[in-house]
Amino acid sequence: MEPSYDVIILGSGLAGLYAALELGEADPPVSVLVLSKQAPTDSGSSLAQGGVAAVLEQEDDSFALHAEDTLVAGNYQNDPAAVEVLVREGPEDVRRVMALGVEFDRDAQGELEMNLEGGHSRRRIVHHADQTGRELVDKLLPRVLALPGITLRGDATAYAARRLRGGFAVETLESGQPRQYVCRFLLLATGGIGRVYRRTTNPPISTGDGIRLAYELGAAIKNLRFVQFHPTAFDGSDHEEQFLISEAVRGEGAFLRNCSGERFLQRYDPRQELAPRDVVSRAIVQEARRTGSKRFYLDIRHRGRDFVWERFPGIAAACKERGYDMGGELIPVFPCQHYLMGGVAVNLQSRSTVPGLYAAGECAHTGLHGGNRLASNSLPEALVFSRRAAQDIIRRAHDGSSFPADSGESAKMLPPPCAHARSVREYDRLREEIQEEMQRAYFVFPDIEALPRAAKRMRTLYESLKAEGAAPDKEYAQILSLACVAALILEEAEEAL
Repeated sequence: MEPSYDVIILGSGLAGLYAALELGEADPPVSVLVLSKQAPTDSGSSLAQGGVAAVLEQEDDSFALHAEDTLVAGNYQNDPAAVEVLVREGPEDVRRVMALGVEFDRDAQGELEMNLEGGHSRRRIVHHADQTGRELVDKLLPRVLALPGITLRGDATAYAARRLRGGFAVETLESGQPRQYVCRFLLLATGGIGRVYRRTTNPPISTGDGIRLAYELGAAIKNLRFVQFHPTAFDGSDHEEQFLISEAVRGEGAFLRNCSGERFLQRYDPRQELAPRDVVSRAIVQEARRTGSKRFYLDIRHRGRDFVWERFPGIAAACKERGYDMGGELIPVFPCQHYLMGGVAVNLQSRSTVPGLYAAGECAHTGLHGGNRLASNSLPEALVFSRRAAQDIIRRAHDGSSFPADSGESAKMLPPPCAHARSVREYDRLREEIQEEMQRAYFVFPDIEALPRAAKRMRTLYESLKAEGAAPDKEYAQILSLACVAALILEEAEEAL
C-alpha cells in the first residue's frame, strides 16, 4: 500500500516550512510529508534579500498606510480583503518567527532597524542584512525537522497528481526512482516560474510545477499574466540566473543612471528611484528606446564603502566577485524576470477551487499583490497565508467529516521511467525555445504582434509533450511545466489586450 499522510506539502521554501511548523504542532497531531525538489534549503525564499514589510511599533506608520502602499503598487487590482489580512496579521507572524530564533537587524539602541524600499511611504521593513530569506529558512528548517509528525524528503520531483475519493495521489521521482504517496490534503508551495524566461533572478527549481499540477487537477489559475520584472538585476552576464541587487539599495539612496551617466527617472515618474518596480522597469525600457542603449547603472558611491559593506555585505561581495566595487563604481543593471503575482486561485484560507487542494507562497494567487508586488510583501504573504492554510487544514482534518487518506481506493501508479522519449540536447533546445518566445512576446511590455503566434506555439508544445504519455524523468517534468506555464501566461496576456 502507498505511504499515506494527512497532508503533503510540495516545496520547502518559507511557505512550505511555516505551514509544516503549524501543522506539526497541531493537537491532536496530523501526519505531514514535505517534498523538496532539491535540498531543503534550495528555494526562492533563501535568495530573498530585502526583508519583511510589517507595521510593528512605528509611531508614524499604520495598517492603513501599509494597505494603501500595497494598493498603489498593485495598480488597485488587488483584493482589498487579502490586503487587510496581510497588513493586520503579518506583524504577529513576524513576532512569532522572532520568538523562534529569527534575528532581524537592530540599531545601536537595540531597536529593530526599519528599512525603506520602493513604493513604501514609511520605513517598515525588518531585515537580516541583505539575506533575510536565508535567515528565515535556516532558523525554521531545524524547528520543522524536530517535529515528530513531519517527514521531509529531498531530491523529490512531483511530476503528477491525481484526485482520489477523499484525497490525492502524488507521483514523484526521488533520485531517479518512482514513488507514490497518498494524502487527504495537498498544499502546493512550489514557488515561482522564473525559468520560463531566459534571464531571471529565480533559482533553477523555479519551473512552475505547482501551477501545472493544479491546472491539470482542474483548479482555477488566475492573473498569470501578472509577471514582475525587477529593474535592478546585475547585468554582467548572459547566464539564465541573474544576481539581484535588492530594492533596499535604492531605498538607501542609490541612483539609477543611463548610458550617459545621467539620472533619468524624473522623466517618467515623480517618485524616481522610489517608484514601484513595474514603474522603474518600464522607465528603463523606455529610456533604452530613447537613447538606443541598454547600458544602465546603479550608483550608491555617495554613501561610501563602509556603509555599503556594512549594510549590504552579501550584495557587495557578489559584485566584487564579478569585478565591481559597489562602494566605488557604477554597477551595471537591467530588468529581468523576478516574481509572479498570479497563480493558483485561492481564497483567504488558501483553498483552491479543488476540494482539499491548497496553495501558498509565490505559486498562489491570493489577490494581495494586484498587478505588481510591493517590495518585501512576499515574505509576509508566505507566512500569513501558509499559516492560514495550515489552520484551515487542521480544522477540517479534525472535524467529523475527515477520514483516512487511504480511504480504500488505491491509485494505479504510472509505469516506471523508461528510455527518454527525447534526448537531453532536445530538452535543452525546447527550453531555449520557450525562453526566447517569452522574452520576445512578453517582457516588460507585451509585443502585440508576437503574442498570438507565441501563445499558439506554447499551447501546441505543451499538448504534444503531454500526449507523449511516457513516464517522465525530472527534465521532462520541468519542460512540461515550463510549456504549460508559458502557454497560460501568453494566452491570458493575449486575451487582455
